[in-house]
Amino acid sequence: MDSREAFVALNLIEHVGPVRVRQLLEYFGEAPAILGATRTQLLQVRGIGAETADSIVNWEKNIDLPGELKRIAEYGCHVLIQSDEDYPASLRQIYDPPIVLYVKGRLLPADKNAVALVGSRLTTHYGQEVARKLAYQLAYLGVTVVSGGARGIDTSAHQGALSAKGRTIAVLGTGINLVFPPENAELFGRIATSGAVMTQFPFNRKADKQSFPIRNRIVAGMTLGTVVVEANLTSGALITANMAVEYGRQVFAVPGRIDSPRSKGCHELIKKGAKLCEGVEDILGEFEYLFPPTNRPSALAETSDLPALTLSDNEQKAYAVLTNEESSIDEIIQRSGLASSAVSVALLGLEMKRLVRQLPGKMFVKNN
Repeated sequence: MDSREAFVALNLIEHVGPVRVRQLLEYFGEAPAILGATRTQLLQVRGIGAETADSIVNWEKNIDLPGELKRIAEYGCHVLIQSDEDYPASLRQIYDPPIVLYVKGRLLPADKNAVALVGSRLTTHYGQEVARKLAYQLAYLGVTVVSGGARGIDTSAHQGALSAKGRTIAVLGTGINLVFPPENAELFGRIATSGAVMTQFPFNRKADKQSFPIRNRIVAGMTLGTVVVEANLTSGALITANMAVEYGRQVFAVPGRIDSPRSKGCHELIKKGAKLCEGVEDILGEFEYLFPPTNRPSALAETSDLPALTLSDNEQKAYAVLTNEESSIDEIIQRSGLASSAVSVALLGLEMKRLVRQLPGKMFVKNN
């Protein structure tokens, strides 16, 4: 048995979690040795009691490892363990990182620049639109959007990122083969194609009150910061935000109507020190290293008024009609011939690349 199979087995055993596995590894050195240990040896490990020792000693009687390995192969997903290069580095740093991650799709090095967008399942039209817009803008700029695949804000966040043809990751509170909510089956398929669907739970594990907080720590742990778009005072999104604080990550909250219960949780977070988020600029302003000085243009190209930086077609058109004099969005739309929505997205991209500056009154100039 190799280490990967041993970790899959340990993840299936009751009374064995990430913290206990870490303690066992400190004593035995490798995962297969844990499964081969005697009860007496296991009881010598700090934090391992009789119940846990018995579960490990009798693991072959109580779990179906060959069946789980077969399900992994047939479903077309793969399993990551903490020593794998693809295992999220920021997640590895938390107190209790998952023993294994079941992944459908791929995790990429670029996913280290990820932001969580979370919120209530019971949401308003305002919350859904804000989530889609923020996710679209983040994904458009190359930031991976992470959420929990649930109804409401989570679904809107994934949809927004996919609309921008960007990367998004859904972290599930169930086994990877269970679609919850069922109406998101097609969405999960799209996410797996252009990003990843992942979970720490084995096949056929159903959702319960414990599984979602466990899932939320992964969302908070693998991201640079968590944005709560809309949440009441009892929303699980607040658990994700609190975990982000524990992990030393940034927390943002989108304000809403003062008389809306759906915004009470966000307002409470702001009172406690979360950064008020009115737009994507508030998020990226905390992570300027995503667009470091080395990525900014040092001079204009000699043969063109465009900087030597990769720009989309719409960004090039919008940049070309800007000058050192103030221009309104309406003027940019008229000169460039682009639709208003395309101009808004292009200007946002140019701002993030430090090529354009926005002045009061929604006026824009080239950034010299």
